[in-house]
Amino acid sequence: MSRTKPTPPSAAPAASPAAAQGDPAAPGNSAVAPRDTPPASAASTRADANRRRILDVAFAELTRDPDASMDQIARAAGVVRRTVYGHFPNREALVTAILDEAVTAVAAAHAAGYEGVDDPPRAIASAMLAVWDVTDRYRLLLSLAQRAVTMEGIRERLAPIHATGTQMLQRALDEGRFTTPLPARALVYVLENIMFGLMEAVNDGVLGSEEAGRAAAVTFLTGAGLPAQEAATLVSEVASTKAP
Repeated sequence: MSRTKPTPPSAAPAASPAAAQGDPAAPGNSAVAPRDTPPASAASTRADANRRRILDVAFAELTRDPDASMDQIARAAGVVRRTVYGHFPNREALVTAILDEAVTAVAAAHAAGYEGVDDPPRAIASAMLAVWDVTDRYRLLLSLAQRAVTMEGIRERLAPIHATGTQMLQRALDEGRFTTPLPARALVYVLENIMFGLMEAVNDGVLGSEEAGRAAAVTFLTGAGLPAQEAATLVSEVASTKAP
């Protein structure tokens, strides 16, 4: 019985003299020819879109049910569990990513609150109201964030906001607008805890969300030494300028 002999592989074409000399444009040197950087792949774009969707859905699900599992979040996002774990190795990492987005939004609101406002108490009231509008959306996740990264971790993320806040508080003290024995750096802690405390008060149904932002600003300004009536009037004026 005859057997067909395998066909030997074809010999590679000889390189041209130019290719042998390393000319990238020459035949045989196409592998080293310069090429344009390709655009982002469809897979990368799809991965980014999946991550964004997972974060948005996780925020909604965890706000509705703080005990929502990764399986629940995957189903709500319309992806398999492996996709969620591909972006976030565990639930704490997912909560931390949401917290980081919240901090970014708070920083932007804080800066916007100061913009164009020269009077320190008015600037502080403006920033507090702007920040409350953001934190109110995330307040139901506060306890989750504290478990995921601890209060110390939250404060570390808020450090740049604390720095600019301290400068404005120091101005208020230097100009005699605030009369308190507390230094500016300590006042930052007072302000922060008023905000966190009222977030929990709203979560527990003790205070309405709409009034909490103004209450936080008036409470802080009064505690810093501004007369109560002046603080209330100032916050009301600032709030009216922010009303849609």
